[in-house]
Amino acid sequence: MAIPFSATNVRVPAGFQNLLEGLAREVLREQPTDVVTFAAQHFQRLLEQREAGAADPVVWGALLED
Repeated sequence: MAIPFSATNVRVPAGFQNLLEGLAREVLREQPTDVVTFAAQHFQRLLEQREAGAADPVVWGALLED
């Protein structure tokens, strides 16, 4: 997906949309009072899961986008 930005096109990295949709789902589910802290903790959990060998939502999302 390309997003027009001034006179150039900015490409959204593969899997980024899926990553943000996952964050949005969790924010809506949990309704945190501090969304920034919640997002930091959410991405930290994803990083820890990826390092432990769990499925990487970025890679999975990139496959879905293709």
